[in-house]
Order: sequence, then structure tokens, then C-alpha cells
Amino acid sequence: MSDIQPWRKSSYSGDAANNCVELARTPDTVLLRESDEPHTVIATTPAALRALTRAARAGRFDQLSR
Repeated sequence: MSDIQPWRKSSYSGDAANNCVELARTPDTVLLRESDEPHTVIATTPAALRALTRAARAGRFDQLSR
């Protein structure tokens, strides 16, 4: 993963040091990690991440916690 771009923290995380989601890009994938578990990385495609965020915004996961 030598083509990895720098990790970027979510703007919603504020000044929290270890309470945020971070993203990075490679030419073909988007990488996600939590700042308190930096060695655990999830790799996905941009299309799959867009689908996940659209579903979350639409409330498709709201009933899972009940």
C-alpha cells in the first residue's frame, strides 16, 4: 500500500484524539479505521462506501438497535 494517501479524520469528531473515524485512499480502494484501533483497517470500494452512507442517511439501519 505504498500509494496510500494520508489518513483523514472525520470533521464530526471535533478535537477528540481517539474517538473518530479516519479514511484514506489508495488508487482503487477506500480504507477506514477507528483512531483507537489504528491497526484494524477495513478496505472497501468507493461505490460500496457510497451505498453504505446512503443507506445510513436514509435510516435503513435505525431499527437494528431496537
